[in-house]
Amino acid sequence: MTAPPTFASSSLLVALGGGLGAWLRYITSRAWLSAIGPVAATAFPWATLTANVLGSLAMGLLVGWLARHGTPGGILGGEAWRLLLGVGVLGGYTTFSSFALEFALFIERGALGAAALYVGTSLVAGFLALFAGLALMRSLA
Repeated sequence: MTAPPTFASSSLLVALGGGLGAWLRYITSRAWLSAIGPVAATAFPWATLTANVLGSLAMGLLVGWLARHGTPGGILGGEAWRLLLGVGVLGGYTTFSSFALEFALFIERGALGAAALYVGTSLVAGFLALFAGLALMRSLA
């Protein structure tokens, strides 16, 4: 059995993947802008919706593949692929894929109350935090 990736190699994998994921998010936005024009692209968040759905699909495929084929440890092991693709690429592309995976894990464990609490708290707290940040910055302007 090989050792798990070190902090340095793990950080590098996440950083490289995150850069690729952020670039893919940019490409998704540019593709929608090119396909439907700036007015339609800003009237509804098609790029964000696309990233959330595609990222969630990719997360499901990745987790399913790693569960079946992943190997522990090492630079080419399952943990390295999880860091590069799951945390890095998909984290840079959309964090919604992680949110969807965590929700699914609650459901699969039969923890329906925890799943509802997680979704509700994430949405309400996220929206409240965004509005608090907006209000704070507006008060400083």
